[in-house]
Parts: sequence; structure tokens; C-alpha cells
Amino acid sequence: MDITFKLFATLTDYLPPDARRSNVMNFEIPDDVTITQIIEPFGIPENLVHLVLLNGTYIAPEDRATKTLSDGDVLAIWPPVAGG
Repeated sequence: MDITFKLFATLTDYLPPDARRSNVMNFEIPDDVTITQIIEPFGIPENLVHLVLLNGTYIAPEDRATKTLSDGDVLAIWPPVAGG
């Protein structure tokens, strides 16, 4: 199945070089893959995976290891944001 994976802000550095400019990567995954299993191969430190949205719906940290993806899903991740 095909999914769209988006990383924002400083997390784009974890994408392959050809995907960094657009911050989007489309790829094929096997059935029953969890959000955590998608994130792990990119080597993103867990403390930088702050806001996770699956098709625009927030996924809490405790649900990311069990929530599986479906064909056509969009997984978007933001790091912690600081400002003043």
C-alpha cells in the first residue's frame, strides 16, 4: 500500500536529500505497519517526534506503536515548537 510521509521544520533533515525540499515522501509499505515502524528507519530521536497527525487526526504517543496505516494515508510529524 502507498502512503505519504511528511516531516516539518528541522525534521526535514531526516528525509532523503531528494525529498527535503518538498518535505514529502511517498512510498510503499506492507500491511499492518504501525506509525512507530514508519518513523524508526528515519532515525528521528523520539524526543523530536512531538506532533503526529494521521490524515489530520492527532495520534497520542501511547498509541503510535499500535496504530496501523492504510493505503492512501498521510502521516505528518512536527518537532516540538518553541517561541516567545
